[in-house]
Parts: sequence; structure tokens; C-alpha cells
Amino acid sequence: MTVLLRRAIFLTFVLALLAGFGCGKKTVDDSTPSDELALTAQEQQVAQQISGGIVYFEYDRYDLKSESKAVLTQKAAIIKQYPQLRVTIEGHCDELGTEEYNLALGERRARAAYEFLVGLGVPPGQLEMISYGKLHPAVEGHSEAAWAKNRRDEFRVFKPRR
Repeated sequence: MTVLLRRAIFLTFVLALLAGFGCGKKTVDDSTPSDELALTAQEQQVAQQISGGIVYFEYDRYDLKSESKAVLTQKAAIIKQYPQLRVTIEGHCDELGTEEYNLALGERRARAAYEFLVGLGVPPGQLEMISYGKLHPAVEGHSEAAWAKNRRDEFRVFKPRR
């Protein structure tokens, strides 16, 4: 057998092995974004407490109602105890109004909660804000009942990589 024929047989054998077994498929856990760390069990419980209370707003308003201030006061006490956690305040709106208007209104709603929390002593570095406007309704529908549920601030908890 010539050297060339031996190399061809060897190469065919290697290719057959690769085709039969292939490379192991990597599994990626995409439950946590790459720039965030997974929360411990205790932090997950805390995150549920922080995320649990939704702040609702009246039509075309961003001022906090007394019940919203009570919810935020509870959140502030918890957030201050866990400086390793960060909280994103998400401002949302109903479907009424233009996309641009609702993005601005959602930002004002998120800022109202942000400023209230900072006023209660939450370090600004623990908070982020984002407005989704009318892009992520909590309730689908074209009624006042649906719209009222969509005028809200929601809270997401994460732990950033350092």
C-alpha cells in the first residue's frame, strides 16, 4: 500500500468516527443573562418580595398614590438590606396614545418610583429604570379594566457580575 492510500484510509476512518460520534453538544443555561449572576435561594425569595408589588397609575398620570407609596416603602426596606442586588424599575402604559408618548410616560412613571425609593435611602446605584411604554401589556384588551392593569411599574431583581 502506498503512503497516499494509507493516509486516505486513515482520513476516511477519522471522518467516519467524527460523523458517527460528533462533538459533544454544549448546553447553555440561558436562565441568567451572561452579565448577571444566578441568585441564591435566599436572594430568590427576596427577589420575589421585591417583584411582587406592582405600582399602578391613573390614566395619563405618573404621580404615586398613597397605596403605591406604602408598597415602595416596603420594597425600600428590603432593597437596602441586600446591596449586592440591583432592581430594574419598568414603566408601562396602556394602549392609548402614541408609542412615543407612552415611552415618555412610562419613563416618568419609572422615575417617580426611582426618586421615591432614593428618597427613602436606597442607593441610586442599586436601581435602574426602563420604559416599555405600551409594548408589554399585562392584560390584553380594549377596555378600562384592561388599561388600568397596564398602567404600572414592575420591578425585576438581578445580581450583576462584578
